[in-house]
Amino acid sequence: MTQTAKVFNSAFELGVRMVFLLLALHPRKADLQTLVYLDYAAIYSADLGGPSSLHTPVPLRNGEYLSRREVIEQGLYLMSTRDLVAMEASTDGILYSAGEGAASLVGLVSGEYGTALAERCGWVAEAIGHHSIYELEIMFNDLGLRWGAHFVDGGPDMLEA
Repeated sequence: MTQTAKVFNSAFELGVRMVFLLLALHPRKADLQTLVYLDYAAIYSADLGGPSSLHTPVPLRNGEYLSRREVIEQGLYLMSTRDLVAMEASTDGILYSAGEGAASLVGLVSGEYGTALAERCGWVAEAIGHHSIYELEIMFNDLGLRWGAHFVDGGPDMLEA
C-alpha cells in the first residue's frame, strides 16, 4: 500500500502561499500572526470586500485562520531553508520577509491558480497589508461576528426583520 503525500493544507502549500504573500508585501516584513490573517484574506478575499475568493467559501470558514497558524509556521520554516523566506529576530519577535529566491519561485508557478494567487496577494498587500496586528485583530473579530450571523436563525436578513 502506497501512501500519497498530503499536499493540500500542508506546510508546503502554505509555505508557497507565504512566499507569494511576502513578495507582494515586499519590502515590508510581517510577524506570524499578521501572516495568518493575511493568508485568510488572500484565500477568502471576497469576505473582506476584495476580488472573488480564491477558494470556495465554505460554511464556518471564519475559524480557518485560527487552525492554520502552526502549519503556516512550518511552511515559513520550510521555505526559509531554501532562501525563499527570510527570518529576522527583532525586539518585536520574529519577522518574515521575501527571501532571495522568492521572485524566482513565484515566476515558476504558472497557470490560472498561480496568477489568481498573485493577484489576491497583491490586493491583500495593498488593501490591508499596512494594518497593525491590532487593527487586523479588530477587523477579523468584527467580521467574525458578521460571518457567524449567516448561520444563526436564518442569517443577517432575519436580524433586519
